[in-house]
This record gives sequence, structure tokens and C-alpha cells, in this order.
Amino acid sequence: MVENIHPRQVWEALQTNPQARLVDVRTDAEWNFVGIPDLTAVRQEPVLIPWQVYPSMQVNGAFTDHLRRAGVEPRHHVYFICRSGVRSLSAARAAYAVGFQHVYNVADGFEGQLDREGHRGAASGWKADGLPWRQK
Repeated sequence: MVENIHPRQVWEALQTNPQARLVDVRTDAEWNFVGIPDLTAVRQEPVLIPWQVYPSMQVNGAFTDHLRRAGVEPRHHVYFICRSGVRSLSAARAAYAVGFQHVYNVADGFEGQLDREGHRGAASGWKADGLPWRQK
């Protein structure tokens, strides 16, 4: 079972739970041009593993292997984030299917849902909540 968690709750978990990890499943292009969560205040780096590979956007068939190679273990509480919360939900479900028991989806992702003008980043999500982020 994958639970949707509000970005502020994820930030709190990263601050208080030494077993918490944030896995950003967006593409290289998104990390480079949009930015990444800045976890220096909690002495961590986000784990960057694309769920889909740019530019073909095919699902990364080795995703769970990459997760393990990055040091993320089934005992960790793993929070998955993408642009809007869709890809990260799929990634969390895949991790759960191979034995990761504490998996969560960051609701609204890094940039959130589209606002009235069709833009992301101001209405909801990690950035809109004022959580730390930086350009890669």
C-alpha cells in the first residue's frame, strides 16, 4: 500500500526520522533545468533515479536495482517525488512490489498541479510549500 504524503510532512520526516530517504524519480533534464530538493539541512542528498528515461520516456526497467545500488534499503522509509505525483506513485508501487514496506508518494510532487494559467510551481507541491530546493 502506498500512501500520499503532503510535502511538509515529508520534510518533517526527513528532519526527524534517520531512516527517511527522498528519491526523486524525475528525468535528468528536470533535475538540471527545474531544480532538486535541497536536503543539506538534514545532511542528506536526494537519491536521483529516473522512473522514465528521457527522451524516450520508457520506464526504467532497472529502477529497483538502481534503488538498492544507491543504498536505499527495505528498512528505510522511502518518499518518492516527481513533478506532480504521478510517476512517483508508480515508482513507489514498484518498490513496494519488491519488498520495500515503508513507501510513500509525495502528493503534488516537486512542482505541483497546473494553476489557472497552466503553469506549475506556484499552486502546490514542494516548491510552492516553500521547502528548500536548489538548481543542480
